[in-house]
Amino acid sequence: MSERFFAPCPRGLEAALAHELAALDAIDAQATDGGVAFTGPLPLVMRANLESRLASRILWRVGGGACTDERALYALVHDIDWTRHFAPTRTLRVDVTATRSPLPSLEFATLRVKDAVCDRFRKERGVRPSIDKRAPDVRVLAYLDANSATIYLDTSGEPLFKRGYRRDTDEAPLRENLAAGLLALTGWTPGEPFLDPLCGSGTIAVEAALVAAGRAPGLARTFGFQKLAWFDGPSWQRLKQTARDRIRSAPLEPTLFASDIAAGAIGKAQANLRAAQVDAFVRVEQADFLTRSAPAPTGVLLTNPPYGVRLADQGELARQYPLWGDVLKQRYAGWTAYFFTGDLRLPKLIHLKVARKTPLMNGALDCRLFAFPMVAGRPAAAPGASTARC
Repeated sequence: MSERFFAPCPRGLEAALAHELAALDAIDAQATDGGVAFTGPLPLVMRANLESRLASRILWRVGGGACTDERALYALVHDIDWTRHFAPTRTLRVDVTATRSPLPSLEFATLRVKDAVCDRFRKERGVRPSIDKRAPDVRVLAYLDANSATIYLDTSGEPLFKRGYRRDTDEAPLRENLAAGLLALTGWTPGEPFLDPLCGSGTIAVEAALVAAGRAPGLARTFGFQKLAWFDGPSWQRLKQTARDRIRSAPLEPTLFASDIAAGAIGKAQANLRAAQVDAFVRVEQADFLTRSAPAPTGVLLTNPPYGVRLADQGELARQYPLWGDVLKQRYAGWTAYFFTGDLRLPKLIHLKVARKTPLMNGALDCRLFAFPMVAGRPAAAPGASTARC
């Protein structure tokens, strides 16, 4: 039986995610604003959660219909046979989001959805699930628009960008699925030299190494679907073993490189690479972008420089950008350099011609991925990039 799903993702990655999900055997993957709708058999959610590098969650559509007031919302949710989906002993959390909904209060709408789920359990089983807002077993999501409501079960649990390897929890670095999406937009493929010269805690380098290793991003974590009634443990173990069997050994000479001028950043990057079990794929070194050499004659450079939120930082970045441009022209002929930034001054100040700029969102921040080919005659667009353009 074919089910309907929705995979949200960082804005700007929808087309790339549709391409990825199609490769995972999703049916009719359609990019829409903020994510991808697709269909497939229910076990597909296990593979999508395990393998997707770009999705934020995998949501299973379990109901929906016309909805213009709280009474209709309650009836719509109550009509769903929740006892088929999970046991009343599971803890529950409900979240409601809306776009142009006529309902006056999202808090009251959330309460009505929770009541409808619990009342259906009480009617069918005589007991109801307990509420746990911090670490629930099951998450129900309702999305409201001007005329309707769509009800989902979250099959992911924790967001998919939480791979399980992050060690620098005191910071708010680039999210893992956005870093993986940037890699997809560059068209980089394993075996091609890659460098992040401003690597920070190493998120982009780790995601590149996971791709190079063929390691599924979800191998080290658990998922929400494991708490649902249809979950088949043996099938899940077989799926994970198949993913483990695909993992490649590290090459004798790494083709992935990461560096940063700060020793503290290098320590965090190395710790994250070790935790992700891909440290052998990346050569990490403390180095200044202005003085380090290109590690190979050709390759892809991708980095996420600081944005310069403070005025003092903006001034320093304005002085750095032209120096970076000089380094690229002098030492990186044959490379294509990609800068992901919320500082839209970068192309003008770096004094390089932009071949392509892709709009993206980093949370609520409007950003761009700027591409600068550093060799005459090289195509401006990376292979496959047209499928991911926004």
